[in-house]
Amino acid sequence: MCGIAGFWELNERREDITATLDRMLDTVEHRGPDGRGMHVDDTTGLAMGHTRLSIIDLATGSQPLYSAERDIVLTANGEFYDYKRLRAELACDGVRFSTKTDTEIAIPFYRRHGLEFVHRLRGEFAIALFDARRERLLLVRDRFGIKPLYYRLTEDAVYYGSEVKAVLTHPRVPRELCPRAAVHQMMQVMVPGTTSFVGVSALKPGHMLVVERKGDKLEAREARYWDLDFPQRRDHDVDPDTDYYVNRVRDLLIDSVGTRLEADVPVGCYLSGGIDSCSILGLATPLQQSPVKAFTISFDHDDYDEAAIAKEMAARTGADQELLQVTASELYGDFFTRVAWHTERTYYNTLSVAKWHMSRRVRECGFKVVVTGEGADELFGGYPFFKRDMFLHGDRDSREYARQMEQANSVFRGAILAETKQSHPAWEDLCGFTPSWIQPWMLTLETCRPLFSPAIRDLLATYDPIAAIADEIDPVMVRGRHPLDIAQYTWSKTMLEGQILTWGGDRVDMANSMESRPAFLDHKVAEFAVRIPPSLRIRNGVEKWVLREAMKGVLPDVLYKRQKFAFMAPPSHTDVAKRLAVDELVESWLTPELINEVGFFDPECVEEFVRQSQEGADAVMKKRSDIVVNHLLQIHILHRLFVARHELVDTVA
Repeated sequence: MCGIAGFWELNERREDITATLDRMLDTVEHRGPDGRGMHVDDTTGLAMGHTRLSIIDLATGSQPLYSAERDIVLTANGEFYDYKRLRAELACDGVRFSTKTDTEIAIPFYRRHGLEFVHRLRGEFAIALFDARRERLLLVRDRFGIKPLYYRLTEDAVYYGSEVKAVLTHPRVPRELCPRAAVHQMMQVMVPGTTSFVGVSALKPGHMLVVERKGDKLEAREARYWDLDFPQRRDHDVDPDTDYYVNRVRDLLIDSVGTRLEADVPVGCYLSGGIDSCSILGLATPLQQSPVKAFTISFDHDDYDEAAIAKEMAARTGADQELLQVTASELYGDFFTRVAWHTERTYYNTLSVAKWHMSRRVRECGFKVVVTGEGADELFGGYPFFKRDMFLHGDRDSREYARQMEQANSVFRGAILAETKQSHPAWEDLCGFTPSWIQPWMLTLETCRPLFSPAIRDLLATYDPIAAIADEIDPVMVRGRHPLDIAQYTWSKTMLEGQILTWGGDRVDMANSMESRPAFLDHKVAEFAVRIPPSLRIRNGVEKWVLREAMKGVLPDVLYKRQKFAFMAPPSHTDVAKRLAVDELVESWLTPELINEVGFFDPECVEEFVRQSQEGADAVMKKRSDIVVNHLLQIHILHRLFVARHELVDTVA
């Protein structure tokens, strides 16, 4: 696990490109503090850099890596699993390796298969590969977008990096917050492929960017090589053999967890009180054949704390549990600002800050790697909004469960569940209904509209952010599918990558040089999961039923029977100390001067909104107000840190 950054410029270069690359790598050193490598070619204007977090092959795994002829240069961030078997397969065909690292297998596969080489790779990765013979630069991102990769294109240059800040460091890349992106951040849902900044794109999951030289210009195309491909609704198994699906899920997860325990350093597990992480720990324990180090966050509010179940699971498996208590003093203040610097986009809930603290504790305990449970909800139908769509738009005999679910999930209203039904024509046309997962964010957008400046209000007169998100979903992948499949697919194309794997995953883990490996997001698991009939993913009102059955033997009974609970930090309105901490941030970051400097909001309207959010309101509006204030704060923090270029003062103890 590492950081990569680089550029390819065909124009006249005035600056020292080695020094420029070095500055870009400085911004992602936290991703790889164990070493740094560069490939710089002044004749072609190519610069490729790598910061290393040593996990596999601690002695000889430095990058860049080269082909024997040195016509192929590779830098990569991430892990390729099954690499020992694949190295043996390649060795039988005469391939010789110069390191013992997993990354090196990509070069002979590219030599043999060209752009199809990515199909031989299993894992989470972001790759930059330069082919000198073809004058071609490839940027490749893993199937789910577990590892980040960003780029900026011009007609004669491309700039890229594991984090946006690396791209922005190049002197020819402008630093400007995007007004449309600001609107999307206020409503939480980014358009796939976009970032907070003008002209900087996110390479989409399961895609590659192919950049080739054509004379004195660069031609680029983005190509999809993999996607979640749910079967047509009519093709789902209507009389499924439950034992087959349960056993197959179990076998695939055992294999996936086993491969992710492969490392030349100790591997631990994240452990919440949910089925997903408890399943991971339950499998990792016998696979590792020794007590597993388990890391758990505990919140200071009963409605949001899952530590009791996590403790039970740790005791059941004999895990060595590290419990981190997180309170208001850890969620706000300088920590809040620092995490915004790492995420490079806003986050609606301070879970991201809590996870930053947890990754720091992991490193303090001497671990660089943990296996995590992200992705289970996306693949097995775990979220309450998935159940809502299945019950409302799927089988008619499930309608009663919809009513029961609304009563059981009141804690989520105003956050991840809408309290009133919302509809949008773009989504109705795409899906046949408006997915429940986007409805609360549509309401959040309406809450934000009065806060925008006249310039943004003019923008919204012609720009429809809800439609813009729908327009980025491939209609071929949703039409004719079951409503549950549609809900899972559209969420995975937007919120999984843009939220869970970004500010809830890689960015806050790698902030402390710690690699997380989400075992559920193995493409072999995913390719089977999409074929599981909806009636087995959610059965008789029970979400993730097939996963529960597959993991029944390793889960405590209380967890096996428990309804899904979204892992969130307590919002600020739940605690006086948190409210006071937010007030201090507001005084620092939402001043009229800074609001006018950014130009996206009306200072008087913001002041009035913050004042009203502190007064009496129902529970739903308190949650929504907390979300809006978080986003407001972070947009102004992003401006000050990245556009105004104020240094991030390190006061974090």
